[in-house]
Amino acid sequence: MFSRRFRSAKFLSAASIMALALQANSGLAAEGTLDDAAWDDQDEIIVTGEKDGYVAISSSGLKTETPLLDTPQTVSVLTREQIADQALQDIGDILRYTPGTSIGQGEGNRDQITIRGQNTTADFFIDGIRDDVQYFRPLYNLERVEIHKGPNAMIFGRGGGGGIINRVTKSPIAGETFGSTTASVDSFGAFYLSGDVNAAIADNVAFRINGLYEEFNNHRDFFDGRRFAINPTIGAELSDQSRILLSYEYVDDDRSVDRGNPAELRAADNPCSFEDPCGPLRGFRDTLFGFDGVNKTTLQAHIVKLRVEHDFSDTLRFNATTLYADYDKLYRNVYPVDAILADPINGPAVDSITLDGYNDTTDRENFITQGNLLWTVETGSIGHTLLLGYEIGQQQSANARQDILFADSNDDQITIPLTDPIAQPAFSFPASTRNRVSDLKFVSLYIQDQISIGDHFEIVGGVRFDSFDIDVNDIQNNVRLSRTDDKFSPRLGLIYKPQENVSIYTSYSKSFLPRSGDQFLTLTPTVGDTLGTVDLEPESFENYEIGVKWDITPALSLTTALFRLDRDNQAILLNNQGDTTLSGSRTEGAEIQLVGRLTEKLQVNAGYSYLNGEQRNQSTVDGQDLQLFQVPKHMASLWTKYDFTDQFAAGLGVTHQSSQFATNDNTVRVPSFTRVDAALYYTVNERFKIQLNIENLFDETYFPSVHNNDNITTGEPINGRLTATFSF
Repeated sequence: MFSRRFRSAKFLSAASIMALALQANSGLAAEGTLDDAAWDDQDEIIVTGEKDGYVAISSSGLKTETPLLDTPQTVSVLTREQIADQALQDIGDILRYTPGTSIGQGEGNRDQITIRGQNTTADFFIDGIRDDVQYFRPLYNLERVEIHKGPNAMIFGRGGGGGIINRVTKSPIAGETFGSTTASVDSFGAFYLSGDVNAAIADNVAFRINGLYEEFNNHRDFFDGRRFAINPTIGAELSDQSRILLSYEYVDDDRSVDRGNPAELRAADNPCSFEDPCGPLRGFRDTLFGFDGVNKTTLQAHIVKLRVEHDFSDTLRFNATTLYADYDKLYRNVYPVDAILADPINGPAVDSITLDGYNDTTDRENFITQGNLLWTVETGSIGHTLLLGYEIGQQQSANARQDILFADSNDDQITIPLTDPIAQPAFSFPASTRNRVSDLKFVSLYIQDQISIGDHFEIVGGVRFDSFDIDVNDIQNNVRLSRTDDKFSPRLGLIYKPQENVSIYTSYSKSFLPRSGDQFLTLTPTVGDTLGTVDLEPESFENYEIGVKWDITPALSLTTALFRLDRDNQAILLNNQGDTTLSGSRTEGAEIQLVGRLTEKLQVNAGYSYLNGEQRNQSTVDGQDLQLFQVPKHMASLWTKYDFTDQFAAGLGVTHQSSQFATNDNTVRVPSFTRVDAALYYTVNERFKIQLNIENLFDETYFPSVHNNDNITTGEPINGRLTATFSF
């Protein structure tokens, strides 16, 4: 009994971080009831709310044990099995197979994503708790990754205008002792070693530890690095009604920084423009436009989580999670800002490139506690699942930057001949250009009611109140800034179920982002277009969505959605001097995804999205509206795995992404691409299996991500990864 209840408990914690109502019925969520028979069916109790394979049953989207089928929102989930089958290494890999999402380059030092046209570096969560520092997040200790689309402030708080990513970690399982080790190496010499051990300490206590060591390499000059991570977790059932879970994670990441290639070479009298946009610089696929030992990012992160749960009765439960995290981040880089074609009249005598650079450090401490009270009650044919919750937190940050100074130019930029590799001029980082300290305090209260009316109608309504108080000490400029924002974030969903395995829904949700932005390091006053007044009001996001979800079989799920997402009061950068104006955007789109088993032997995850994102309140160019940057209009993906026998299987994947603009000015267009991946699997015996994953099977030349007009990532050539897993 303990093992089942403990599993679901962690599920919830993972699911929504204090997710409520222990997802203990993760397995029974498929049936939507909490009966004794379900508790006694071991096969129905799945640690993370997943079925066997690629289909997930539920997520943290409502902080309750609600099935995905009954969640009035688009949620894509990649399970542990699919992550392993595709040998996915990071968040970017996951988003390539998720409709409506794309990856940004992140300046070579962090996860940066775009969901439904909204770019973010901070909308990341771990077991439902905010994890917003800029770094590359590992996947070694996860049960699944959830991508919640549309504004999510009602559940997750500020930000999340286009969506959020929630990583759900593995939990201890009572009464069982097992483990596995995995070793993997690829064609470039990059490798990793990971381990996962679960131990039953007593009937009511279990311990689990996951660990990772990896070394990086790829096709780019002098790119290397290493990462170490460890995550021990202990859980105990204190009584029949109470449970506790304590976990600690340490991540140590040290790697090269690669900010990609500049836009293509153009003569001085033929610049990139809206009418004639540039493309990425070609012919330098393997050239890293930086310097060995200088382009570097490091991270040390300590993350401690404590979760407690108590069941007052079968219908009234409470859970609370407290997180303390300390992050120490360094980011140092030299990067390209311009490339010019040789032109004896208008330009240099040889092809040239302009370089810039800086050194940046961030220290952050997060202390967040969250609690949820869940009450389920039925009155006649009407049922209620009432959620009352709170979240209180403090986040203290210190950020400093030193600009580069090139000796030959006596400036922070230098133009040198374009060679491969590029020559390294003398430089230093002598002067501080930024020194800021911020103290953020927030208090959130939320209420949500899920109302079921008979067998066919459901209503999900809720509202969250956030008080967001930030103080910024701009030490560099001797300026102190502060602001308090009090905002309400509503969500309403209506669901019609013509039959038990089909839901038709419509929903409305709203979110906000304070003027301090994703990383709240400062308050940036924005001058309005007409009145010239300073505006520090938060940005707002509103999403209207209709969709259909259909569990074709218990192992195969189809989801479709149409949506319109409006963003208002957004600060838009006008020039390199930092001048901004207020604008907005509208993204209209459609998504469809099919996940699960088509047959007993064939699994599939297929998706397509259409996104039409336009800037609003902006002057047009030649009568045409400017498009949102880093938003491919068409994205399609397909991953399949076929089991030929009990021992041998094969996988095939295809991802397509149409062209996208690099920045708001629409002067650089990154071309479309289609990439094919493949895999072979062989199970030697029940304890040992090997697999070979081939990425970019046809050696496509492509550019998968971008940061700005002169920082465009080159895709890896054909690459094989051999992985072996031993279980015990």
